Amino acid sequence: MPIIQVNMLEGRTTQQKRSLAKGLTDAAVQALGVNPQSVRILIHELEPEHFAVAGVTAGEKPLANGNGGAR
Repeated sequence: MPIIQVNMLEGRTTQQKRSLAKGLTDAAVQALGVNPQSVRILIHELEPEHFAVAGVTAGEKPLANGNGGAR
């Protein structure tokens, strides 16, 4: 039973998280040849102050992808 854990900043929509879960499940089925019902996805959302790069939290500085802070 594959268990896939995702850590990401909070702020994604429910639809985005559902799409991610579907895509990850499809990838696991394709790569591992497992039944979709055996794939588990765990999404952990982090507050901006709980994620840092080079000592700077996401809440302090906009991310490179254009999302400022958590969004």
